[in-house]
Amino acid sequence: MSKVIIIGAGGVASVAAYKCVENSEVFQEVCIASRTLSKAQTLVDKLSGRGVKLSARQVDADQVDQLVELFTQEKPDLVMNLALPYQDLTIMDACLAYGVDYLDTANYEPPETAKFEYKWQWAYRDKFKEAGLTAILGSGFDPGVTQVFSAYALKHHFDSIRTIDILDCNGGDHGYPFATNFNPEINIREVSANGRYWEKGEWIETKPLEVKRTYDFKEVGQKDMYLLYHEEEESLIQNIPGLERIRFFMTFGESYLTHLQCLKNVGMTSIVPIDFEGQQIIPLQFLKAVLPDPASLGPRTVGKTNIGVIFEGEKAGQLQRYYLYNICDHQEAYQETGAQAVSYTTGVPAMIGAAMVLQGHWKKPGVHNLEELNPDPFMAALNQFGLPWQEDFDPVMVP
Repeated sequence: MSKVIIIGAGGVASVAAYKCVENSEVFQEVCIASRTLSKAQTLVDKLSGRGVKLSARQVDADQVDQLVELFTQEKPDLVMNLALPYQDLTIMDACLAYGVDYLDTANYEPPETAKFEYKWQWAYRDKFKEAGLTAILGSGFDPGVTQVFSAYALKHHFDSIRTIDILDCNGGDHGYPFATNFNPEINIREVSANGRYWEKGEWIETKPLEVKRTYDFKEVGQKDMYLLYHEEEESLIQNIPGLERIRFFMTFGESYLTHLQCLKNVGMTSIVPIDFEGQQIIPLQFLKAVLPDPASLGPRTVGKTNIGVIFEGEKAGQLQRYYLYNICDHQEAYQETGAQAVSYTTGVPAMIGAAMVLQGHWKKPGVHNLEELNPDPFMAALNQFGLPWQEDFDPVMVP
């Protein structure tokens, strides 16, 4: 029985907290800490009376001293960072200063530039190892489950994997002309950046949304998807031996793309500060403030997500193709947790990753990406806690 601190009180944190309470065999106490105390308290009130001790605290996750004070008072066994990726390093610093294990769902990003790289967090490897502490990076779905899928495929179905295609399809409809299903600032930075994929030992860069494919997703239908760069590619090329190519695709509807292009054309997606009536503002942050809050989309979003990974490689000298994927229904996720499927598919793996550390399956000093760890107990937990996976041994390949 263990105690965790969840930093953050948005959609993903809400799902993770719900699932921690559901998994009371592992989680005895959960402290929810947020910059806005009322948000944390609302979540505590919602989940109280279910057998797990809950508390709410206020903390500024940009301030290491505040974090250390919180950890000292609460004495957690693990810190779950479900705040913004800009705060990864301050929270890691605080975990080292206090002496507690760490887990997050997304890699660190500098606020001033859209850079999706692990180098800042990988620089902490020796510090965590020497301290005897475990840091788990990216225990969401993508990154996260996609890497566990890769480790599972290599362990059980391949002698070597040559190609990996990660496909992220959100077939949901929230009814708005334009809205994002997770933090608008992070979402738009990701989509607006140049695409990249790894092939034959080098990164190949593409213009934003330049590479388009069409794919028929089970239970969702035929969707247009576009090549993006995603952080798990960076770690998978290091940890899956013999990999020759890896790509990441995400689906977008025409309305989303049309609105995004218009906003980009008028400068609203920029992260460069501008002067407005004597104040410095960042256009993208202003846009975030006027767009619908992703946490409000749950009751109005219908449809399903389909996120998975297609592998091609060899087994016993024979060509092998294999597809691992999950289908999640937006309304079913909302009825269970009050959040739509995008938050659900990130929050559930966050809880499972935390349980893996607390139960000792993934207790390993140092800084680790998920494909470095034993996939089997995590895969079993996905089926148990709401994200059952499916297999296809003859998938349609992406051209």
